[in-house]
Amino acid sequence: MKRITLLLICLLSTTLMLAQFEGAKQIFESPKLVQLTAEHKTVAILPFKASISYKRLPKNFDAQTNRDEETKLGSNLQSGMYTYLLRKSDDYTVTVQDIERTNVLLKQSAVYDKIDEMTPDALAKILGVDAVIKCGYAYEKTSSEGLALAKTLLIGFGTGKVASGEMTMNVYNGIDGDLLWRFYKEMNEDVMSSANAVMERMMRKVGRNFPYQVKK
Repeated sequence: MKRITLLLICLLSTTLMLAQFEGAKQIFESPKLVQLTAEHKTVAILPFKASISYKRLPKNFDAQTNRDEETKLGSNLQSGMYTYLLRKSDDYTVTVQDIERTNVLLKQSAVYDKIDEMTPDALAKILGVDAVIKCGYAYEKTSSEGLALAKTLLIGFGTGKVASGEMTMNVYNGIDGDLLWRFYKEMNEDVMSSANAVMERMMRKVGRNFPYQVKK
């Protein structure tokens, strides 16, 4: 029991330390942000553009497997953001389109894998929404997860970092595709990170700066 308690304390300490040393967030707001977002009723979260790189390529690295992992990560992050916004729906002024509907509509229009080749207003028209949320996540693994976990168990505080991530979130107006809001944040990832955990942390950092947050 004491070992379990010690492990939990070590993991919590690691998470707090990693959060402390993360880079500052950067936010852009269009002069038309308040005016236009007040008119929005429904928004869609596009599939994330995720990239996975390595500080040092692992043995037996396979490019196709890495691309498959990037696709899975992008899908998981899209789901994580949708789950967070759905759970906090009372805190926001808009309805978020079900991501299953979003993805089906994109696939029916043959643009699911061509999002970067489409303008935001064209995507909004396909999806029938007032705005689209387009996100990117660049993930660089800097250490072995097994090694990081072993260090956390043996040493504890400040040893669990296995990767660094850069998250970008953009909100585009559906009518003309104008960028209304942009959020950028560098984040450290530890052995306990998951797509849902990443989104939970990021959305908490977005906080009241998110353009659809209900003003209290």
